[in-house]
Order: sequence, then structure tokens, then C-alpha cells
Amino acid sequence: MMQLFRSNFVAAASISQADACNPSRWKSEEVREESLSLSKTRVMGGRRKEALVVFLLAAVAAVPPAFAMDYTVGDSQGWASGVDYDTWVSGKTFKVGDNLVFQYTALHSVDEVKKSDYDACTNSNAIQTSNDGNTKVPLTSAGSRYFICGTPGHCSSGMKLAVTVSAASSTSPSPTTPPGGSTPVTPAATPPSTPVPSAKSPPTSSTTPTTTTDTKNNGAAGRLGEGVALVVTAVLVLGLRLLG
Repeated sequence: MMQLFRSNFVAAASISQADACNPSRWKSEEVREESLSLSKTRVMGGRRKEALVVFLLAAVAAVPPAFAMDYTVGDSQGWASGVDYDTWVSGKTFKVGDNLVFQYTALHSVDEVKKSDYDACTNSNAIQTSNDGNTKVPLTSAGSRYFICGTPGHCSSGMKLAVTVSAASSTSPSPTTPPGGSTPVTPAATPPSTPVPSAKSPPTSSTTPTTTTDTKNNGAAGRLGEGVALVVTAVLVLGLRLLG
């Protein structure tokens, strides 16, 4: 029995010594460890890329349309009687992609009409009629749009709105030419007359008042979205380069 145990022990020791002296076995172990490390690195890299994609998608989804502006008609007064909408429109530039927001009570409505019906204050052939109290009208094309209140007597009292929508890319106006294509003639200079001495009068100082117009653009926040969109675009480009 002791002889058998001793022989088994000697055989096991011989195998362990042979394995320790076998370089090919060491090399296979190193290759297996490198493969496991590479697999872990790939898994971690894939998870990081997935997290980056999710972040980029969330950033894009959080940005509102950059070039759209919402104009609340009448500002704080809304769509109501007694508001001068010609003054409200003055100084504003409406572009394709913007929106008109009408806020009003149940006494009023928003009727979009043609130019002739706008002038006549009639809504018998209205293009569309809204009475929900909070109407958003998208400006989808360039041209003129006309709106009136459908309640009898309100349009004739001034509750009407006409806006001109320009294309998204503005162009500079061309110089005007005088009627008939003629060039204005510069009047000939007349010789100076001999000065006649006159009694001196006390100097008078006149001051010309300067009038400044403060035009309120209640859609300025929409234009600020352009800067946000540029930042998000830069982040997307950076993210795609990292993913590549």
C-alpha cells in the first residue's frame, strides 16, 4: 500500500515538473489571458459607445425647432376688441416656419379670409374658422394672410389682422429707379450774391428731438435656439468621430 502511494506521488510530481518545464503550455496560458482581457475591453468599449449614442439622441430630442418663432397676436392684450393690430404688426418680420398664436375669449373667433373679404369684413367665404380660444396658425408659405373676428361688428371696429410672410432666406431689396428710367438732374450752381449787412440777432439754439422706436419681438427666444442647435450639431459631429 505504501509502495503504491509512493509511486503515485512520484508520478504526479513528475507531471507537475514536466508542465513547469513546458514553454508551450506557458504560451497557451498567456494567449488565453490576453484573449479574456481583449474581450473585456471590447465589451466596455461597446457599452461606452451605446451610452454616448443615447446621450446624443436625448440632446437632439431636447432641442426645439431652431428657426420657428411663435408670435402671440396682440401680445398681452391678445385677440380682442380695441387693439390696434396695424401697430402691432409694424416692425415685425414674419418668415416661413413661424406661427401666429391667437388667444381670445368665447366672444371672438379667428377667421382666415381672402383680401376682398378682409376689406369687406365678411366671413361668408372663410378659408378656415377657429373658436377654441387658443389657435396656432402656422405660416407655411410666403405671401399675405388675412384674419378677422367673425363676431358681427368686431371686424369693422378694427379686430382684423393682415400679415406678410417672407421666405426663410431674405434677399436685399433692389435699388429703386425714378419713373420713366430718367436720371435725376443736378441743378446748376448759382453765383453767390453780394452779402448785405444786416442787424445782428441773438443766436437761437434749436434742438431736434430724437425719437426711438422700441419694437417688441415676442418671438426672440425662438432665434436663440439657433445657437443651441449649433452646439448640438458640434456635439453630434464629435460623437460620430468618437464612435468611428
